[in-house]
Amino acid sequence: MNFAITNSTIDKYFRFLFRLDNNSKKRLIIKLTESIETVDKNSFNLKNLYGAWEDSKDSDEIIKEIRESRVNNRKIIDF
Repeated sequence: MNFAITNSTIDKYFRFLFRLDNNSKKRLIIKLTESIETVDKNSFNLKNLYGAWEDSKDSDEIIKEIRESRVNNRKIIDF
């Protein structure tokens, strides 16, 4: 989730962070810099978003198997 803040809010943060020692400021700068580095868009692979199904069967065969394996269990339990 990303959100934007106003310049006045940034100024308030800066006034607080200005009091930090130099080592803490450097670590904060590194963390902020790492957070804005972007991934090369050309390296994006859609397969990373889901588990790819690999099978030698065509889609019609897979659909037929799924439909045949369905079980209709309409047992209604009385309480």
